[in-house]
Amino acid sequence: MLTMYQGGRVYSPAGPATALLVDDELVRWVGTDPAAAGAPATARVVDLAGALVTPAFVDAHVHATSAGLALTGLDLSTVDSAAALLAAVAARAKAGTGTIVGHGWDETGWPEGRPPTRAELDRAAAGARVYLSRVDIHSALVSSALQDAVPGVAGLAGYAESGQLSRDAHHAVRRAVWAGLTPGQRQDAQRATRRRAAELGVGSLHELAGPDISSADDLSALIELASAEPGPDVVPYWGEVGGAAQAHELGAVGAAGDVFADGSLGSRTACLSSPYADDPGNSGHAYLDPATIARHTEECTRAGLQAGFHAIGDVAVRTVVEGFAAAAEAVGLPAFRAARHRIEHVELIDAAAAAELARLGVIASVQPLFDALWGGDAGMYAQRLGVARSLASNPFGSLARAGVPLAFGSDVPVTPLGAWEAVRAAVWHHVEAERIDVGTAFAAHTTGGWLAAGAPDNAGTLTPGAPATFAVWDAPGDPLPDITLDGPLPRCLRTVVRGATVYEVEGQ
Repeated sequence: MLTMYQGGRVYSPAGPATALLVDDELVRWVGTDPAAAGAPATARVVDLAGALVTPAFVDAHVHATSAGLALTGLDLSTVDSAAALLAAVAARAKAGTGTIVGHGWDETGWPEGRPPTRAELDRAAAGARVYLSRVDIHSALVSSALQDAVPGVAGLAGYAESGQLSRDAHHAVRRAVWAGLTPGQRQDAQRATRRRAAELGVGSLHELAGPDISSADDLSALIELASAEPGPDVVPYWGEVGGAAQAHELGAVGAAGDVFADGSLGSRTACLSSPYADDPGNSGHAYLDPATIARHTEECTRAGLQAGFHAIGDVAVRTVVEGFAAAAEAVGLPAFRAARHRIEHVELIDAAAAAELARLGVIASVQPLFDALWGGDAGMYAQRLGVARSLASNPFGSLARAGVPLAFGSDVPVTPLGAWEAVRAAVWHHVEAERIDVGTAFAAHTTGGWLAAGAPDNAGTLTPGAPATFAVWDAPGDPLPDITLDGPLPRCLRTVVRGATVYEVEGQ
């Protein structure tokens, strides 16, 4: 169906425009005079009433089922104490909802200075199985009833009598929880995530699945849902070392994403070159070595797949860069660059490693809200790393200046869906030298995401022949809104994915 959107402000590299013509899934024309488009009189007309039209956002790092469970389940992101967390668990247990799944707690600002113990959690849970993932998803509070249902967990790395499990112990329990979800629960969660993304002008979600963070069944279900129901596109990844064949079988574009080279800063499992400021005997954990990374990346390159790794600490980032360089030497630099391999998070990186990523054409998939929520000289990073290393984290400006392509994402449910919030976080980074301008940040959350998915070069732009995936905004500004630190952000009025409206404010 031909649809003419007119009377707005269209953000396009073709220049100033007020209208665009959509033919099925593609943009056919962009300009200022709708009559010049040559559309037949039968074309549908949508009056934009002066609204801003931009390419829809791409969220380059999503965990759809986890995010949906956080949206529909026990949301712990606002609890401000261990006591409040326990009260929330007790209320849910009293309601008798089966296994209690919650997410989002962060003990760093609590008056107790610690999460609840397993004994405290057991009393609140009254015998229920409880899984409460920390905000970074790299550790979780687990009740005795759930732990007892996972044989051998007490012998795994990361097990703690306190009930806060990390590393292999956490992965084992998480897999058990995910296996216990019914198809209906999973579908409801995935629908909730896609619905919320559409409401926020997000037209594409990169689902970073894997054996330690979800399951093959979970990824297959999401792919099937996205093909059957309108909503944001889903770009699937399968994060498993040696998982190229599985990625092909699942229809994933890469054996990439959360292939863990280390853990997280919040759980003190990110691999650092010097110990944590608040845990002097601990420098985190390295999960992979350069040779393993090189083999996996070479296998993916030869199979026509993207490779990619989760790396947060400076040691983990250098390990991934070293492995990438070895793989590039094996397959040849042109083939390596053409594969558009990825690195997720990249929170601590030196100038030499950034330059090497640029040389190799590796895309840095980063999360600006990490800095907004935990950066600066008094946040969680300062507690974990000390002020100097905290202020060196999430260096978006340095990466951009080094020539490293950026793709923005949320890592939802680690941070909430919210692309304009991410743009603001990058524009107003805690460290002035690491700030980037609105246009660069917007590109990282649109064309950068398409680039990271291996899409054609015109994807993420409103130009003839590009996918008709865009959002309509109530927002002043020309050509893009002026994003202030504390001011209102644009409000989404309509989201269109490949020509189909997937969200619309009533009356628009």
